[in-house]
Amino acid sequence: MNLWSQDATWTAVREDTMAKLIVDDDLWELIEPILPAWTPSPKGGQPRKPDRLCLTGILFVLKTGIAWEDFPQEMGCSGMTLWNRMKEWADAGVWPRLHRLLLDRLRSVDLIDFSRVLVDSGTVRAVGAGEKRDRTPRIAASPAPNTTSSAMRGARRWRRSSPAPTVTTARS
Repeated sequence: MNLWSQDATWTAVREDTMAKLIVDDDLWELIEPILPAWTPSPKGGQPRKPDRLCLTGILFVLKTGIAWEDFPQEMGCSGMTLWNRMKEWADAGVWPRLHRLLLDRLRSVDLIDFSRVLVDSGTVRAVGAGEKRDRTPRIAASPAPNTTSSAMRGARRWRRSSPAPTVTTARS
């Protein structure tokens, strides 16, 4: 790909830069209905970037591992827009619903290989969780004295008042 055109200007992205679609039409038909509806602000503002473009950008960042701020704006939006949209969808519960939807779809066509399944207590709640322990009983009538600050006069680290004015600090 020639990055320099004949008039020596930078050609950042051509239409054929992304060889394959990250979000094809069939996948988009599954995902679009679970995305929250957006209502424009009465204050106005910039037009909202399309959800499909943002989903593609989010998946691109997650797949390539680039930083959000390094997302090329030539692809249609900024990394901050992508991050905000991902957070908006997370707050709306889109990601767990999408995960469940895709798992159900894969299971319906028998494309999940259960021979390599691992159940971890970090993802599966341990019912009962063993015995509940009692609180530790106190062994002293009152808490120990604080060793970092003392009410004794000799323990002070700083003076109570400002030092006396010197020749350089005295007012004329």
